[in-house]
Amino acid sequence: MVRLPRIPPRKRCAPDDISGEQASESRLYAFSPETKEKLRKFRLGTSRAKDPQAIIYVELTVNLIDIIDQKNQEIRPEDGEVYTKMEDLADELPDSSPRFILLSYPLTLKSGRPSVPYVLLYWLPENCNPNSRMMYAGAVELMRNTAQVNRVIEVEEEKDIISIESNLQGED
Repeated sequence: MVRLPRIPPRKRCAPDDISGEQASESRLYAFSPETKEKLRKFRLGTSRAKDPQAIIYVELTVNLIDIIDQKNQEIRPEDGEVYTKMEDLADELPDSSPRFILLSYPLTLKSGRPSVPYVLLYWLPENCNPNSRMMYAGAVELMRNTAQVNRVIEVEEEKDIISIESNLQGED
C-alpha cells in the first residue's frame, strides 16, 4: 500500500476576497466615506416614505461636460436633490450621458400588499457616447452592491422613467 502525503486544506476566502484582490470594478471606481453614508441614510430613510424618492448619482466630473476624472473616478450624488415626481426626475436627466438613479417607490401590489421597492435605475440614453457607456457599464455592479438595491432596471427614454410604476408592479 502506497501512502500519499497529506495535503493541507485549502484556505477559504471571504466572498469579496478573490485571491487576495478586490474585484476589478472596485479598483476602478470609488465611493467616498461621505457618499457611502449618504447611500445608507437614503436607503434607510426612504423605506417608510409615502411618496417616491429618487436621487441621481454620477461619476466624478472635471467640468460640466462630463469628462471623467481619470485620477479617482468617484461615484457621487449629482446635486443631492431628492426627486419625488418622476416627471421632474425625467426632465433633469441629460440627453446624452448615462446616470445611476436610486429609487424608492412606495406602491400597492396587485395582491393588495404594500411594497417599497428600492431599485437602481441605470439611465442609458441611446445617443450617449461609447466612452461614457463603457465607464458606467463597468460601475453598475459596484453601484448595485454598494447601494444595496434589490434590482437594476435599465432605462433609455424619459417615458420609461415616468411609467416606472408599471415596471415595478411586475416585481413580486
